[in-house]
Amino acid sequence: MKKSYAVDMVNGPLFSRILIYAFPLILSGVLQLLFNAADIVVVGKFTGSHALAAVGSTSALINLLVNLFIGISIGTNVMVARYCGARDWQNCEDTVHTSIAISIIGGILMIFVGVLFAKPLLELMGTPADVITHSVLYMRIYFLGMPAFMIYNFGAAILRAIGDTKRPLYFLTVAGVVNVIFNLFFVIVFNMGVAGVAVATVISQVISAVLILMCLLKMDGMCQLHKNKIRLHAGKVKEMLRIGIPAGLQGIVFSISNVLIQSSINSFGSVVMAGNTAASNIEGFVYTAMNAIYQTSLSFTSQNLGAGNTARIKKILFYCLGIVTVIGLVLGQGAYLLGRPLLSIYSSDPAVVDFGLVRLSIVSASYFFCGLMDVCCGSIRGLGYSIMPMLVSLTGACAFRVLWIFTFFQIEHTLFSLYISYPISWILTFAVHLLCFIYAYRKLMKTKLNLQPAEA
Repeated sequence: MKKSYAVDMVNGPLFSRILIYAFPLILSGVLQLLFNAADIVVVGKFTGSHALAAVGSTSALINLLVNLFIGISIGTNVMVARYCGARDWQNCEDTVHTSIAISIIGGILMIFVGVLFAKPLLELMGTPADVITHSVLYMRIYFLGMPAFMIYNFGAAILRAIGDTKRPLYFLTVAGVVNVIFNLFFVIVFNMGVAGVAVATVISQVISAVLILMCLLKMDGMCQLHKNKIRLHAGKVKEMLRIGIPAGLQGIVFSISNVLIQSSINSFGSVVMAGNTAASNIEGFVYTAMNAIYQTSLSFTSQNLGAGNTARIKKILFYCLGIVTVIGLVLGQGAYLLGRPLLSIYSSDPAVVDFGLVRLSIVSASYFFCGLMDVCCGSIRGLGYSIMPMLVSLTGACAFRVLWIFTFFQIEHTLFSLYISYPISWILTFAVHLLCFIYAYRKLMKTKLNLQPAEA
């Protein structure tokens, strides 16, 4: 009998299975962040603060360019989970092969986008002249690995949908170790600077993509991948886009607001940029732990909806809200309290560390509000709603931040006034998302009640 890697999301106790499902996701997210952290630490320590600023200044722009496809991968997760819950073999198989086809096409497309538009977009962001050459080089090399990046993310979404969060963790462990080794090798031995860390990242992405493809090809069941069946199924593309594009657009607009914030940070100079980069990277570990609970709420809600277990959906949200609050408070406050030694890992410049602490004291300390916002959004998406959570997030978080930058920040041109826009936007958006979930859940229960046959 083959070892089962999947968590049964539709039967048995919820709380323990949510934790079992989420823990490998948290570790996977941490490993993915270590790709970028290794880049930043190595260039910061062995190349200098200008190279550190160059690598860090690209993250918001990279997220902006790839978020549409990341959103479509969320559509993959929702659809595969729902079909698995309903035991709908054919539709699940078609979704899997359509997803891999989209990942390949999207990855090739993103190579051209990244290579051609890296410099004009970085210039548009106001990237300082002393770092832009390195930033452009890093981005162009990074985007050569986009096909592998897309294949891994879509493949991991398929595995998560069936309850398997362990094997993506194993694959990222291998890729993460390779990334760190090649980072040190290319930068210290060959003195390649930002180009070296970019090449190391691409190599690690290729390894993780190959491993996940081998897994899908060899696995049994409705999610098995067959090379000769990889193609676009029109109906599945339409449904995947219906769910995924709003999520992707939400991510894009979030990234636009983050690009505007990054541009505002750029106006304070390269030392502040370096401090912000280091602090953002530390916060990334907090965020990825909370984002694992968002993905958990999405998958559990989708599978239980497909299986008709509507009574479990409300419990899933409550459990996930509680777990993400604990994670956000413990890790967020911990990152701030240990901020100075943590920031010193990235840079030995005292000024860089001081500016990083300013961000941690505001953003990291209140990060659990972001987790609450995301979990609510995940549960709503798991129920099949795509436009509603997008509109709420765009209005409550993105539009608010953009308005803040062009109004209050212009009056009070300080880092505090810039960073405080984050927690305020999270609180507002969480409150509205919670109301939307209550509306969607009540509508679901009412529909289910109306569909039940009357007693004789």
